[in-house]
Parts: sequence; structure tokens; C-alpha cells
Amino acid sequence: MGGIASLAEEMGSLRERLEGLAGRCQELQEHNARLAAERERYRELYLKLLEQCQRLERGLLAGQKAERLSLDDAQLTLAILGTLLARQGAGAESAAEAPASAPTPRARPKPTGRKPLPEQLPRVEIELIPDEVQREGLDAYLRIGEEVCETVEKRPASLVRVHVIRPKFVRKDRERLGETAVRIAEVPELPIERGLAGPGLLADTLVRRWADHLPLHRLESIYAREGLAFSRSTLCGWHEQLRPLVEPLVEAMWEDAQAAPYLCTDATGVLVQARERCRRGHFFVVVAPERHVLFRYSPTHDAKAVDRMLAGYRGYLVADAHAVYDHLYATGQVVEVGCWSHCRRYFFQSLSTDPERAREALAYIQGLFAIERTLAEASRAQRAATRQQHSRPLVEGFFAWCDAQAPQVLDDTPLAKGVRYARNQRLALERFLEDGRLPIHNNVSERELRREAVGRKNWLFVGSDQAAEINALFVSLIASCQLRGLEPWAYLRDLLCLLPRWPKSRVLELAPARWQQTLEHHDTQQRLADNLFRQVVLGQLG
Repeated sequence: MGGIASLAEEMGSLRERLEGLAGRCQELQEHNARLAAERERYRELYLKLLEQCQRLERGLLAGQKAERLSLDDAQLTLAILGTLLARQGAGAESAAEAPASAPTPRARPKPTGRKPLPEQLPRVEIELIPDEVQREGLDAYLRIGEEVCETVEKRPASLVRVHVIRPKFVRKDRERLGETAVRIAEVPELPIERGLAGPGLLADTLVRRWADHLPLHRLESIYAREGLAFSRSTLCGWHEQLRPLVEPLVEAMWEDAQAAPYLCTDATGVLVQARERCRRGHFFVVVAPERHVLFRYSPTHDAKAVDRMLAGYRGYLVADAHAVYDHLYATGQVVEVGCWSHCRRYFFQSLSTDPERAREALAYIQGLFAIERTLAEASRAQRAATRQQHSRPLVEGFFAWCDAQAPQVLDDTPLAKGVRYARNQRLALERFLEDGRLPIHNNVSERELRREAVGRKNWLFVGSDQAAEINALFVSLIASCQLRGLEPWAYLRDLLCLLPRWPKSRVLELAPARWQQTLEHHDTQQRLADNLFRQVVLGQLG
């Protein structure tokens, strides 16, 4: 009997196991069916995108690159966000209020009239008298009013030839006085000693080359049209000779940037001319908010290049998730801050392959950006408080959504890459909640880096590592000017007037971040007023 009971017990156990296996098989079959449906949907999308790519190659399609949703899509995204938050329950009410408070796009009013012309433009006044009045004379008529219109005209650019004469003098009674000294005025100071170009022309070449992104062969043609042909080797030589004059200022700006509470950085590649084949170098940008925009060239994109830029820095670093920065975070002296724009990009790219789930992710992220738009003018304390109240629930909801989607998405799909990036970067992406000063994205450094990206489309490559370093030097000054709202040509013109005799210990005073305060000093005004070539450029001489 005992054997029969034991056998029955084993049979019951086997039956339970078989039922469990049957249930598991059923689950696997359902899972495989879902995977098959997903694969079929991705196959259809692949074929659709392949067709679009073929049409694009034939020039039949055009579209924007900006990661923006249309107005209808934006409203749909906010509706999806409300649904997701309501579904989650916890913290939904406080989080859902924030996107609703964000300003909704409004139609821009059309201009109703012509804008007034700037007062600083040179003005030529012309009075037109009717022929009859001219023949009979003004005395025969009474002037009862006038009609005025304004037109803007273009004069050819003008190169000015400054012919400096320095007479020599000796005393008439030198024999009686026993004095044989010859008196002559000092040589006018130039940024390049005994150079052909004055500060105004040098500033013009710098702005055209690195703010307007004009390659050297175009500059040759432009100056030839203006009356004097400069070879590209001459232009390069001028900029190379200016390097030791300007370099101490830019290095002082780098040192000052170390004191910033956080820095934003990014990098892009550039081709460097070589004998057999162009090699690849890299431009890095580092933005110290409201202070400096600094560029540096490196032949390599590695940890050593980062160390040369950020050696000794302690604070927050807003960057992408590239491995070249990882060694900085390992010491704890530099704290990583993630970029929600980078995170958003993955899900934006997923719209064509998995639109439903991509919109859910974008709903959370767009909600965060809507909150940030309302905080543009807020203080640090206000920004921190609002983020804790409204942004934190959205962040927590977003990562809960990512955790739920991780086991369901197919490997190597755009959505899977986005979920993986977000989960790997969670601590860095949450960092902006810790400090009201920190930005939610790294867009500022990406915008500044476009200078080099736009430039390389025109000049294609740099001639050497040294040429790239000179490029980074002057682009740093031009970008910092525009960050501070300064006109680059006027700043560089006056900077080149001041630098040769400026005290080395006070060189940081000439940085764009401190330029307005420096111009208010009587000593600075006097130095500029005494500069002969500046007087010529401003029309005060000749």
C-alpha cells in the first residue's frame, strides 16, 4: 500500500509539473506571438523607411532636422502625459499642474510698419527742389511742409592707406649748445611690429575668417575687390604673429573658468591636412555660463585631451555620456550632470518605429522642458523649489516607465537604445534636481560648437595642428564676445590697440566678460583715444 501511495504522490507531483510546464509553454507561445507581431511591424516600418530613403536620394523628400513636435503633436503629448500620471497615481496631481502652467504657443503678430533705422548709420541728407521753384527762385514761393522718405544704400568697403611721416629735427643753435641729438616721434604702435596691417584690418580678417566662416581663397577675392589683394599666406602669417599677443588673455580666461560652479562641454571632429590623407582632430568647447566660451584643439579625443582642458577643476560638469570624461567622475572632484536633450533625441528617433511608446517617453521629457521654460528668469532658490515640487514627480514617473518597458522592447531597436541610455544615465539625469543653478540640458555647448561645424563646411579642413590651435584661440574670443552681447569687430579692433602695452598682470580685464567695466576706466579711454590707427578707422583723422 505504501508503494501505491508513494506512486500516486509522484504522479500528482508530475501532474503539477506538467501543468506548470504547459502554462509556461502557453506563456512562451504568447510571448513568441508578440515578438513575431513586433518583428512584422518593424519589417513593415523598415520597408517604409527604405522607400523614403530611396525617394530622399532622388530629392523627392524634404524635412526639418529640429527635434520639435508640431503644435497638434505637442498638445497630444501633454494629453498623453496627463493619462500616464493619472495611471501612476502617486504624485500625479502636483506633477500634472506644471506642464499646464507652461506658456502655450501663440501666433506672432505681423509687423505693421517699417522698423526705424539705427542712429549710428552715416546719414546723407538730400533736399529735392522742383524744377519750377529752382527756375523762379525760393523767394517766389512759400514753404508749407515737406515729405520725407529714407532709403538704405551700400557703399564699397574701404581700405585706408595710412601714410605716416615722422620728420626729424635738430636744434638750429646745436653748435653753440653742443647738442647733436636728432629728435623724431616714436613709431606708431602696431599689434604686429613693423607689420603692414593695422588693428582695424586685422580685426576684419579675424571676424571674416572665424565669425563669418570664410575660407582663405574667398577672403583673397573679397580684398581684391576692395582694392588690394592679400595672398592667403599673408593672412595666415598675420594670424600666426598675433598668437603670442592674444594667447595670455585666452589662458587667463581658462583659469577664470575654473572658478565657475559648473561647466558645459562637448566636442566635434575636424579634418587636418596631411600628405597622404587628411587625419582627424577634434575641437572641444567649454562654456563657463555668463563668463566665457572657450575652444581648444586636440589631435586626439581621449582622457588626456580632457585633462589638458579641465586639469584641477572641481565642480559640476554638464556633458554627454562619452567615456572620455569617466575618469574625472571617478575622483569625486567633478560631478556628472546629464543632458535631457541627449536623452530626448533617442526617443524622438523612435517615433518612426514605435510611435506609441516613443510619445509616452516624450510626454514626460516635454513636461520637464515646459517647466524649465517657466523658470527662465527665476532665482536659484525658486528654481530649486519648483523642480522639487513639479519636476521630481515627472522624473520618477519617467524612470518607472523605463523600468517597465526595459524587458518588453526588442534589442537594438531605437526605443531599446533610448531606454538603455536613460537607465544607465539615471543619476546624472537626476542631478539637476540637486542644485537650482544646474541646467537641464547641454544645449549651450552644442550651440557654440556649431561655429566649428558650420566653418568646416566652408573651409573643409585645417592646414595643421598649429593652424587649428590658432583657430580655437580666436574663435574663443569671438564666441565670448557674442555671449556678452559685444560686436566682435569693434572689440577685436580695440583689443589689438590695447594689448601691446597692457600690463600682463591685468590681462583678464580685457576679456569680453569684463570689457564694459574696463572701458569705463579713464586709463583705458585715454589709451584708445591716443591710438593713431584707431583715430583713422573712426574717421577722426584724414
